[in-house]
Amino acid sequence: MPELPDITVYVEALNARVRGGTLEEVRLNTPFLLRTVEPPLAAVAGKRVSAVARLGKRIVFELEGELFIVLHLMIAGRLHWFAAGAKRGRKADLASFEFSTGTLTLTEAGSKRRASIHLLHGQSALLDFDRGGIEVFEATREEFAERLRSENHTVKRSLTDPRLFSGIGNAYSDEILHRAKMSPVKLTSRLSDDDVAGLFDATRTVLAEWTDRLRAEAGDEFPEKVTAFRDEMAVHGRFGEPCPVCGTPVQRIRYADNETNYCARCQTEGKLLADRALSRLLKQDWPKSIDEVDR
Repeated sequence: MPELPDITVYVEALNARVRGGTLEEVRLNTPFLLRTVEPPLAAVAGKRVSAVARLGKRIVFELEGELFIVLHLMIAGRLHWFAAGAKRGRKADLASFEFSTGTLTLTEAGSKRRASIHLLHGQSALLDFDRGGIEVFEATREEFAERLRSENHTVKRSLTDPRLFSGIGNAYSDEILHRAKMSPVKLTSRLSDDDVAGLFDATRTVLAEWTDRLRAEAGDEFPEKVTAFRDEMAVHGRFGEPCPVCGTPVQRIRYADNETNYCARCQTEGKLLADRALSRLLKQDWPKSIDEVDR
């Protein structure tokens, strides 16, 4: 799922292309993409685009007349831009947004349709989509600590909770925790002040670095290489590959459709965290440390 760095770069690219222009029409190729019925989609026709913004992991188009289009890409949704007069590809578009300056299309890989569009009227309606998570670049260390300790969960769960922190998901939480040299299953109630300070710095640094990296990668072009799996990442999606810090094979914890990746030497003092499926299967044969795996 696109997270804060990806969405930020999407928003910057969209503002450069559509802000101040007119949204002529929105075309849907699937009726299930639009999750609201009032106001009608036809209400956006001919409206000027005041701004494009990020709201958590959502993209918000602000139109004149206090109309808002809220777009959630979910896991596999991606955006593509075609300047006015440019030839269109043959992508299976779920929707197309016809602006006076060009066309924005939405595609979604796979057969599951999870992306969504909501059309809203008024700031109060928009506020209903704010999950309440703080923006880490706007928060003080004290505010970050307060949110982190407001509920007793694993630090991985807390970082990815949109009620606590805005825009952080599975991928960048792995990278943040690796940078902070912290176990993903450490409980927030057991974090020392030094732990929190290190995590705060790691969170801001990792998100800033990746935003800058993605911004530089896109340059003046529209960002097309939006993915949660990148070769430059330290641990996320790199199970079995060497940690860039110590060379130890990256480990994982799998659950449902997600997995947590971590380095046992850098983050858990050599301890292997139990994989919910495999560790139960192996029982006493499940290795307790990375040293047992190496042997």
